[in-house]
Amino acid sequence: EASSPDNPNEFQLINPPTDLISSVRFGPNSNQFLLTSSWDAHLRLYDVTSNTLRMKTNSGRPLLDCCFQDSVHAWSGGLDWHVRSYDLNTNTDVFRGTHEAPVKCIEHCPDVNVVISGSWDRTVRLWDTRFPDCAGTYPLPDKVYTMAVCGDKLIVGTAGRRVLIYELRNMSYVQQRRESSLKYQTRCIRCFPNQQGFVLSSIEGRVAVEYFDPSHAFKRKSMLLSAIGLKKAVE
Repeated sequence: EASSPDNPNEFQLINPPTDLISSVRFGPNSNQFLLTSSWDAHLRLYDVTSNTLRMKTNSGRPLLDCCFQDSVHAWSGGLDWHVRSYDLNTNTDVFRGTHEAPVKCIEHCPDVNVVISGSWDRTVRLWDTRFPDCAGTYPLPDKVYTMAVCGDKLIVGTAGRRVLIYELRNMSYVQQRRESSLKYQTRCIRCFPNQQGFVLSSIEGRVAVEYFDPSHAFKRKSMLLSAIGLKKAVE
């Protein structure tokens, strides 16, 4: 591994993507394997420990997201509107289905054993990993920009600063509808390790802490954090 001269704890992987990186995911059981998707249309699997490229496959169009299903299977979605699954051992992929616009997000929920794809066609779709066909399509009020899985909950951030919370075992209705407490477009949502809530970031360079329990709503106003301020505090 080649370490950075400025930071000995920073390592650069060989054979990096040749265009913008859209997603980076560590494996579900260890940090040995790293999955990346890129605008160069390739899905790559790296062995971080040995600094080797284990797999590289071309989807033909830029990929916008990827995720692990388990240690040997992965999924991706991108500008070709397609959802694909991959066998990382055999370096083969399977076309699973399509949206009606680019696929912006893809997540796996181990609690329910489904993969969820979110698209600019204003839908999320569920894919049962045991079967080849789409398990359900659910309309949204606007384009999907980000998603996160928290236990058996799905949190979706859309255009218009909307945040929708679903129960994946019953997608027939939205459990909670919220408006982002940040002023500008939602960029990313990630869940707490204890599954009590999530952190939301926006293009304005700020993050907000949100709780699933409405009784914690008062905390939201006091936990808007400036990313720039946090960086200065750490330094």
